[in-house]
Order: sequence, then C-alpha cells, then structure tokens
Amino acid sequence: MTDRPAGYERRWWVLTTMIVCLMVVIMGNTVLNVALPTLQRDLAATQSQLQWAIDAYILVFAGLLFSWGVIGDRIGRRRALLVGLGIFSLGSVLAAFAGSAGELIAWRALMGVGGAAVQPATLAVISNVFPPGERSRAIGIWAGAAGIGIAGGPLAGGLVLEHFWWGAVFLLGIPVAAVGALGVVTLVPESKDPAPGRLDVPGVLLSIAGLGALVFGIIRGGEGVGWTTPGVLGPLLGGLALLGVFVWWQRRTPHPALDVSLFRLPAFSAAAGALALNFFALQGATFYLVYYLQGALGYTPLQSGASLVPMAVAIAIASPRASRLADRFGAKLVCAAGFGLMATAFAANQLLDLQAPVWLVLAVLFLQGLGLGTVLAPATESIMSVVPREKAGAGGAVNNTVRQVGGALGVAILGSLVAGVYAARLGDAVDVLPEAAREQARQSVVATLEAVRVTGATELVQPAREAFVAAMHTTAIGTAASAAFAAVVCLVWLPGRRPQPKG
Repeated sequence: MTDRPAGYERRWWVLTTMIVCLMVVIMGNTVLNVALPTLQRDLAATQSQLQWAIDAYILVFAGLLFSWGVIGDRIGRRRALLVGLGIFSLGSVLAAFAGSAGELIAWRALMGVGGAAVQPATLAVISNVFPPGERSRAIGIWAGAAGIGIAGGPLAGGLVLEHFWWGAVFLLGIPVAAVGALGVVTLVPESKDPAPGRLDVPGVLLSIAGLGALVFGIIRGGEGVGWTTPGVLGPLLGGLALLGVFVWWQRRTPHPALDVSLFRLPAFSAAAGALALNFFALQGATFYLVYYLQGALGYTPLQSGASLVPMAVAIAIASPRASRLADRFGAKLVCAAGFGLMATAFAANQLLDLQAPVWLVLAVLFLQGLGLGTVLAPATESIMSVVPREKAGAGGAVNNTVRQVGGALGVAILGSLVAGVYAARLGDAVDVLPEAAREQARQSVVATLEAVRVTGATELVQPAREAFVAAMHTTAIGTAASAAFAAVVCLVWLPGRRPQPKG
C-alpha cells in the first residue's frame, strides 16, 4: 500500500529499538533510588544533596524536553536519538566516578541533557512508523515497557550494590545504550518535519527558561525552605510568567514551536493533566516507599529493588490492555478507573507498618502498578492522536514535560510532607545523640539510622522507624486524595469513546 509510512514493514523491530532507548533513560534515572542510602554514607551527602542528585536530572530534563522535541522535528528524530544516547552515556560514565556529591549532581544534570533528546524522539518515531489504526497498541506496549524500566532500574541497581561500589549503577546503561544506538542506525527510518519553517528561537528560549525556573522553584520548595520564601516564590512565579509569555508569543508568531490551540482540545489538555497527576503520585510515592523499605523495614538495596518488581509487572500487564479498553470504552472511563485503583493502593498504605508481611507490601505495590499502567497508555495516546505526524516530536515533548513536572512536584511536595511529619513525630527523641548530629538526623529515617550507627545510640532505632511509618501514613492520605481528584478530572474533561481510525 502506498499510504503506509516509511519503515512500516519493520515497525515492530523499530518499536523494540525505541523500547531499548527508553529503557536507557528510565533505568538510568530510577537506578539511583535504591542507591540513595549508600550515597548518603559513602559520599557523606546531606538529605538536600541526595534530593538534588535526583532533581538535577529532572530539572534539566524537563527544561530541555520541549526544545529537543522541536529540534528533533527539524534535524530528524534518528539523529536526535543518537546524539541523546551519546550525551547520556558520557554523563553516566562521569557520574560513576564522581568524587563528591557536588560532582554527582553536575553529571546527573548532563545525563538529563541526553535523556531530554531521547525520550520524546522515541514517541515521535512510533507515531510516524505506525498508522493510526495500530498506534494505540504500539503506544500501549511502549508504556508497558516503561513499567519494566521503572522497577528494572532499582532491581539492577540493588544487584550491583551487592557486589560493587555505588558508581557501578550508572555503568549499567552503557551496553544497553550501545544496543539501542545500533538498532537506531540499522532499523529506524529518518523522519522530520518536511516544512519546518524558521526555527522559533524566542519560543525555544522562553520554554527553557520558563520550565527551568518553574521546576527549580518546585524543587526548592520541596527542600523545606518554605514555599512562601523569595527563593521559592521568585522562580515559581517567574517561571509561570515566562510560560505565559511563551503562550502569548506562540499565538502571534508565524512559525510557532508549539500550536498552543491544541490545549483547547479536551483530549489533549485533560490527558496532559492526567499524566502530570499520574507521575505526581508515582514519583512521590516511590520516593518515600524506598525509605520505608530500606529504613523502616531494614531491607537491603537488592531486596528493596526486588520489592518494586510487582509494580513493574503490573504496569507492563495493564498498559497494553488499557489501550484496547480505551479503544472500546473511551479514555475517560479507563483513566478514571486507573486513578481509582491508585487511590485504593495509596489508601492501603495505612496497612503497611513495621510488622507488615512481605506479601502485603508486594500486593499493595502490584495494585499501585495496575492503576499507573491503566492511566499511562490511554493518556499518552490521547495526546499523540491529536498532534500532526510532522510535529510528533513537539507532541512527545509535551507528553514527557507534563510527566516530569508532575514527577518533580510529587517528589517536592510529598517528600517535603513526609520529611516534615517525620521530624515532628521524632521530636526530642534525637536528644540522645550528640548535639552536632541532631539536625542531620532529623532529615530522614536513613540519616537517623546512620547517626545511630556512628554513635551507637541504638535506643533511637525503634522511635525513628515508628516516626517514619506515621509520616508515610500521613503522606499516603495526601497521595490517595490526589489520585481521587485525578479520577474526577478524567470523568469531567477527558473525551469518551472516539470513532476508530482506519489502519
């Protein structure tokens, strides 16, 4: 057939290659989660530095996603993939041999530059290789594979930490990146916008500055310095103002980087909101669950990584099936049901305490993964279905930007909440420590247990673990409420079943 897109005959091999490239980025980010307690000990990192080791990547990644999407549309998505894989691999090697927390933060930022080039390009390639009738299935498989990466990183990281130094976790992605690059060169057809017009330089710069300032403000607020302080309010309000100017400019320039009129479409704007809320819950909950597993329950990095496998399996199972269900019943009902499952899972966190059996921990994480996977694929397809194929890079960038902003908010807000409640619950129990160690010990359960290890104040172990469980329970209520709110958003604004396109 003459109307089939380039690369159609090998489209499933192309999808496999895009999944490998996606794995590089996702595992390169999530692999750090189980290493946080180790980093705190080996690099003498503070809680703030640990959060920045995660957030430096998110900040740069989110700030450059849209720009890389637009650049990929112009220079070609295959070229953008190769450049991004190269930058990400270089950053990974440098991070592996970082000699201080500051160096690690810098190289994590470089990894974010590469990741921002790769992730939107994978979705753009899929949208160009698969015709509309098959695209939802392909995106469902792509989204399901993301679930494997979400838990595959912590599991692989835990295995490495059992036998090697912490830096080795960053080297895991290098051979995977090499396989992905080989697949890109040999299998992926080049695709780009055939009539890109002039590059919207002011728009690109405004998007970088606005998104960067917004995410920076979110991260600073999550560090506990106070959401109303100038160092937080300034970047937040400045970022929102710059994004407002960006929208104003896009509506007036003859060559916009993004057609902002797309946000008037419920299928686009509501799906973007659903993805942001989905990753708000995912990133925030994963942040405190790792501390629960390693701090409160005393799991090793390998055991805590293995505990996340049921969540990954559930996402991998739910995502492709959710795409088919959305084709039949509409994204509105499917995404709302997914958020309902997530709200139930987060509410079930109240059952997790210091005596929680392993099967209960795994069951709660599996239910959480089912909800996440049920939302991920239909919401992504809702966004990509209304974006023209020649602008698929920009569409993929919007998809990934809202995910990252939502994730940054999740880590900042939920991380700040769990830290604040933990410090309050711990109270003056830290008075058994030397005065110089008390402030650091209040920052997290892992910091408290490290202070116990150094000072021998073992009577603090049980109060610390009980205080963290109480903090997690409080935070989980907020997470469940956000998921319930997202379900309402989906029911009100997401479109119902749409006519099936012909493939």
